[in-house]
Amino acid sequence: MSEFGMDLEKIIKDCKKNRPDAQKKLYEHFSGKMFGVCMQYSKDYTEAEDILQDGFIKVFTKIDQFDFKGSFEGWVRRIMVNCALERYRKHNLLYSVSEIREYDTKLAYDDVMSEISSKELLKLIQDLSPQYKMVFNLYAIEGYSHQEIGEKLGISEGTSKSNLSRARTILQERVKELYEERKHDVKLVVK
Repeated sequence: MSEFGMDLEKIIKDCKKNRPDAQKKLYEHFSGKMFGVCMQYSKDYTEAEDILQDGFIKVFTKIDQFDFKGSFEGWVRRIMVNCALERYRKHNLLYSVSEIREYDTKLAYDDVMSEISSKELLKLIQDLSPQYKMVFNLYAIEGYSHQEIGEKLGISEGTSKSNLSRARTILQERVKELYEERKHDVKLVVK
């Protein structure tokens, strides 16, 4: 219970009593960080807002299930990710990628990684197709195994692996392109 100051613990208890003032405080406390989570799984800002709204509705309807064991923030985050997964399953299908090549070679573009902002990296991930983005986020950010991803998305473990491999390949190519663009821009400025 070390995460909880008296204020947060009281706010959660008041939320369990359906007190609107406490719900507002809880929302204000977590909405910024959880919006970032929702953006990782959405195609755009509007969809992220919808996921956030659905997520907080579930937080408030299920808050009685939280028993003050473990991280409350982690509990809220799981709800947000699950809301994103539900929305995804309603609107998208995952297909196995045929003839996936594994790329184990290290990029010779390590320098660009230090130049890429988190905003640029998020944009590169946002630009992935929905199926690649979903698998990439669940694996690389949330830490789910391919078996767990398969169960959550209703796909095979192999499909999860192939979608992750393809997502990584696309991201590597886009990072390389970004590096080349920046290298070209530097040459233009120098001339």
